[in-house]
Amino acid sequence: MDSILGLRTTRVSTIDDLRSGSASAGVQMAGIVGFALLTALGAQFRLYLWEVPFTLQTFAVYGSGLYLGWRNGLLAQGLYLLLGLFLPVYAGDSFGPAYLFGAVSAGYLLAYPLSAALVGLVSKHFNGLTGSVLSMVAGSLVLFTLGVTWLHYAADHVTWFESIDKGWLRFAPVDLAKILAVALLYQGSRSLFGKKD
Repeated sequence: MDSILGLRTTRVSTIDDLRSGSASAGVQMAGIVGFALLTALGAQFRLYLWEVPFTLQTFAVYGSGLYLGWRNGLLAQGLYLLLGLFLPVYAGDSFGPAYLFGAVSAGYLLAYPLSAALVGLVSKHFNGLTGSVLSMVAGSLVLFTLGVTWLHYAADHVTWFESIDKGWLRFAPVDLAKILAVALLYQGSRSLFGKKD
């Protein structure tokens, strides 16, 4: 189906220049730094109800894959992790290597670059609204698989169900809402900055 609502659309947008690498190096770098900073900003809005907090970070993680493509999305999230080695940009109250590799939520953090890259890869081929949603669902599966696995061992949960419940099931409805919001924003901005034939 070749429509904006389907898996794929042939509509061309200046937004696509960021993904394809045809944008200038300066614009690409600004996109990488911008999404790294958006991820850091999203970490400051957190709500702890159990070991893993609700944050707004995944807006930027998924968005970096959609807007920047797989490579620059990965680089943006890698830069975010690098910043957290020196600055308090993670969702917890600490930073540095000890936090990145020792926190119960570290699996989610370490999955950010992989998640963004997968969103970018899948959405390269499926750039319609439905395709964007499916690409972020794929990225979400990577994010939560790594996050739950790390959480299970780091939090020493007795059962896998406890880890899946606290690390994924309780987040699933909110994560789906974030995915839909980012997909609509992305498609809206592609339409707004569409190229004339």
